[in-house]
Amino acid sequence: MKLRFLGKNSTPGDSPTLYASDQDGYVVQGWRVYAQDLLVQLDVPEGQTAVEVPTELFEHLTKDGLAHGEIRKFEAPIMLVTEQGTCIVQGPVMRDAEALSQMRLPDYEDCIEVPKSSITALLEESSGPDHQRPA
Repeated sequence: MKLRFLGKNSTPGDSPTLYASDQDGYVVQGWRVYAQDLLVQLDVPEGQTAVEVPTELFEHLTKDGLAHGEIRKFEAPIMLVTEQGTCIVQGPVMRDAEALSQMRLPDYEDCIEVPKSSITALLEESSGPDHQRPA
């Protein structure tokens, strides 16, 4: 799988990053979720993981031709929004060796791949009540 770097929100030592894949998906790299208060709110099946990223990371979607990157609906694959304003994104653990070789992935981070349609659906105006599940 080939990746195209879209952007990152970094401070020294931290590197949540967003990529577009050549398989009609986005790869979200973020901090592994270790906090028990968050983990108890999630149902993470075998083969999946949850990563924490700043909500602003999705602003880089504009570099993939989207009009904006403002998350307007908080639903799967975004599972929670923390008190700090970050979001917990859940999906299949990235295992593609070619994709992983294109990334710098510290030990405390992981990455997931989600279909583009799942992410772009979060950018649409919500027509019903806000389903945001605060952490």
